[in-house]
Amino acid sequence: MTVRVHGTCAPGFEGVRAEFERSFTERDELGAAVAATVGGELVVDLWGGDADRSGTRRWERDTLVNVYSTTKGMTALCAHLLADRGELDLDAPVARYWPEFAQEGKADIPVRWLLGHRAGLIAPGEPMAPGAVYDWEKVTEALAATRPWWRPGTAQGYHAVTFGFLVGEVVRRITGVSLGTFLRAEVTGPLGADVHVGTPESEHGRCADMAPPVRATEAPTSPPSSTSSRTVFGEAPKPPVGGLTDHPMAPVTLALQYLPLGDVNAAAYRCAEIPAANGHATARGIAAVYAELACGRLLSSGAVERLRTRQSEDDEPDLVLRAGTPLAETWPWGLGYMLNQYGQAGPNPKAFGHGGAGGSYAFADPENGVSYAYTMNRMGAGTSGEDLRSIHLVGALYEGLRQRGPAQGPMMGA
Repeated sequence: MTVRVHGTCAPGFEGVRAEFERSFTERDELGAAVAATVGGELVVDLWGGDADRSGTRRWERDTLVNVYSTTKGMTALCAHLLADRGELDLDAPVARYWPEFAQEGKADIPVRWLLGHRAGLIAPGEPMAPGAVYDWEKVTEALAATRPWWRPGTAQGYHAVTFGFLVGEVVRRITGVSLGTFLRAEVTGPLGADVHVGTPESEHGRCADMAPPVRATEAPTSPPSSTSSRTVFGEAPKPPVGGLTDHPMAPVTLALQYLPLGDVNAAAYRCAEIPAANGHATARGIAAVYAELACGRLLSSGAVERLRTRQSEDDEPDLVLRAGTPLAETWPWGLGYMLNQYGQAGPNPKAFGHGGAGGSYAFADPENGVSYAYTMNRMGAGTSGEDLRSIHLVGALYEGLRQRGPAQGPMMGA
């Protein structure tokens, strides 16, 4: 398949364009964009393909797309901004800011455990009805009343959907405005970055539709199970489950099916604020935000060091991610960010960022002054930057960077 790729690459970064083109010809890309900056300069800004499965809408320069958990990097940033200003103490109990949270033995859980996925609140206590995820008050009230699924602080498990409500409610209690409103007022608005948590209906016309993996469009080889359902991590038991040990995939059921997202191409989903999962953005917009972190302009140097400080124990698994992501048998979390243990963010082990279900990924590399963002609508493999489409783009980006000077550390796969 031949797809015309639009946009620009600075001299030396032509390899990124070549890999982006290969994503369409060799890696089943439907529509996508990639952007990167070096020293705040936009050196890669590419887009191409289709914004829907029918091929009736082209992916344009300003096409927005759902980036799933890549949103979490924006949400964590809001908390770090408040901490940097002295308005939020990451070691203080969450209940200092959100008193109702103290129910069910949670009075002493510190804010940092929310950011580090250590609070044991991967799901509300009971499955919530379809559509409940669009009701902020209902979800946060349910989480405040939930007993943790494990003893907080003793393990880590990806809070796939609840992360945004937990961190977002802390932000709301401090600022008096929603997470999406705060992000727009304090970060994306001043930067002119096209990133939204709670996308206005006026912008829905430029939103790409998400599409399943190519293999998922083929006829199933067996009938669906009455007791399990397919998630981005594979087959998982249908809710309810009694606990983490009920089934090897029980943590996935809790994290993804107790707060079902519904139709991610629907207006209700796009309008809602689900700050762990439903940011809609351009790659250029996300890269612009991470460029501020890469160049030391948005947070203090101390705040950047804090957010990328490892919160995980050595060789500690992630109870949720390991069920479907081989990389996560040991997994290092920072404070709201994925750390670069496996090189998915290039050669610098101190780079940090966040990935989303299906393949979107973004990161900052302060030592090299690099920011990167990849967005797409064809769901692919992984949630943590390990999708091969992104891996090849990142590799080409750093190959181009070598022409400007040495990068830090060994490349992934080298």
